[in-house]
Amino acid sequence: MRQHEGYHGRVVDRAKQDQDCARCHTEHYGEDFRIYKWETSKEEFDHRQTGYPLLGRHAGLHCEQCHNAKHISQADRRQIKVSDLNKTFEGLHPACQPCHADPHGGQLGADCEKCHSVAGWKPLKSFDHSTTHFPLTGKHKDVECAKCHHPAASNAKVVQYTGLSFAACTGCHKDPHRGAFAARCEGCHNTDVWKQVRISNGFDHATTKFPLEGKHRDVACLKCHRDSNFKTPVAHQKCLDCHQDKHQGQFLHRADGGDCGSCHTATGWRPSTFTEASHQATAYPLTGKHQGMACAKCHTPAAPGTNYHPRFKACLDCHKDPHAGQFASAPRANRCEACHTVNGFHPATFSLRDHQNSRFALNGAHAAVACQDCHQKGPHADGWQFHFGNLACVGCHQDPHHGDFPTAMAAGSQAAPDVCESCHGLASWQRLKSFDHAQAGFPLTGAHLVLGCLDCHRPLNPAGRPRQIPFKTSPQCASCHEDIHGGQFQSGGDSADCARCHTTSRWLATGFDHETGSTFSLRGAHLDVPCRMCHKAEQSVAGRTIALYKGTPRECASCHR
Repeated sequence: MRQHEGYHGRVVDRAKQDQDCARCHTEHYGEDFRIYKWETSKEEFDHRQTGYPLLGRHAGLHCEQCHNAKHISQADRRQIKVSDLNKTFEGLHPACQPCHADPHGGQLGADCEKCHSVAGWKPLKSFDHSTTHFPLTGKHKDVECAKCHHPAASNAKVVQYTGLSFAACTGCHKDPHRGAFAARCEGCHNTDVWKQVRISNGFDHATTKFPLEGKHRDVACLKCHRDSNFKTPVAHQKCLDCHQDKHQGQFLHRADGGDCGSCHTATGWRPSTFTEASHQATAYPLTGKHQGMACAKCHTPAAPGTNYHPRFKACLDCHKDPHAGQFASAPRANRCEACHTVNGFHPATFSLRDHQNSRFALNGAHAAVACQDCHQKGPHADGWQFHFGNLACVGCHQDPHHGDFPTAMAAGSQAAPDVCESCHGLASWQRLKSFDHAQAGFPLTGAHLVLGCLDCHRPLNPAGRPRQIPFKTSPQCASCHEDIHGGQFQSGGDSADCARCHTTSRWLATGFDHETGSTFSLRGAHLDVPCRMCHKAEQSVAGRTIALYKGTPRECASCHR
């Protein structure tokens, strides 16, 4: 009460001093009467009135878990007048030790709250290790406490936090070099990265059997010294003693056993020292366009899978077939060298003489035609068409007659039967052969024999080109000749049958039989009468005067007086 601590130091009125005790403690009610009273129950008591609020893990505890005899010190026991110390609320202090055992064995003092809180024993508060004799730097910051602070040798239940040896790294770390270096660890290493060795450590690798040159200078020690024991000999006579064979044994057959030093240096893996001149000593010397070619064009980069022994017997082992398999069959069998050389894909060596041995010999005007006029880019997007399924004229040439001539008229050569060759020769399109018009179903007789083709097959457009000439025409006379009779002899919608009266030999109607072709017989003196003597009447039709044959009078008086 004098120190104004604890519950009584806060609730007793200082002005009344001892007189205020009677407010809570009454007496003279018998020997067994409790001379104190609570305004509330123990469970509802506000512990903050004692000056020690119950926080964290303390908040859920029952009164008896802390207020019992085993938590009261010997010095306090002598001053407490209650015989049963399990029934008093006096004798406790706010320090941790009266209730909690010190797991650190007194190493770290009595102020537990420097590292721990009432919220829980773990995790620890933010402990500043830099205030100790061993500040944590680099990778040490991430190390768990238990990695360095092990149970003490004298008591396995107590973790040792003081008296640790940390003057040298070997106090905690095992020497991976097994005494190979007399210098301290920090002479080459730091706490940030163990494998990052200081180059300025004074060690001269040139004093060893393997001076570090080129890219080897930047290699970490542990890349070669695998077990950290630098006294262990490291094989270094050949590159393959340390390096993996990136070419997967492709050069092991060579005299040097495929050693990397034949093509590479310590300065860098690239560029290779294998030159084009070196390639001339291989099974495939580079000639023509192959000279100056980048290595990757043939040896496609594929990391360890790059093939340095590709096939080279045939061009198609490396090159894509630009002809899309057109020459895969005999006799070419995709042998590119039959038409091309390594000096260049163009021009081809395939000559006119070679073409004469093909299925389509170049005769006549064909011999002067440029290759690309026939072999154009067609079905194959990346090449030219050299094989044609149709070797007939219409396979290359447009039909100027628009299908007027059926294939049944074909009478060409046996090598290339074609309807076009029935009329035309290979020397010139304009120069026609002797055409048998009877094959067209219309033999030329009489006056027709002396006519030119254009006299009957007239251009659709008089000013047009010959390819506009129709050859498939009607055999009827009216398709070429004008009907001078004004349609008198037409039957229904059909044309007049001129052959009833006329022939191709002459125009005079010598073929007309008046006895059978009309209803007026010319017997007697009428046989010698010329036609015009009876058929005198004329009529104008479409601006033309024609003789009338139909409707001629039959009475004698119409002709005779």
